[in-house]
Amino acid sequence: MDSWVIAMMLGVSIFLGSIALVAFLWGIKSGQFDDEQKFLNAVKFDTQEDLNDAVDQEKKAKELKKKNYTPE
Repeated sequence: MDSWVIAMMLGVSIFLGSIALVAFLWGIKSGQFDDEQKFLNAVKFDTQEDLNDAVDQEKKAKELKKKNYTPE
C-alpha cells in the first residue's frame, strides 16, 4: 500500500474516534445513561416479607405520632 492510503485511513479513524468520544461525553453530561427506573424496579422485585416490613414500620410510625399528639 502507498503511504498516503495509510495516512488517510489513520486520519479518518482518528476523526471518527474523536466524534464517538465527544458523543459519549455529551451523553454522560446530559444524563443519557442515568437509570431512572432503578428505584422503581427495586420496589417491583422486593419480596413479600420486605413489603410487609415496610407496612409495619409505617403503622408503627403513625401510632407513635398519635400517642405523642396532645390536643389543646
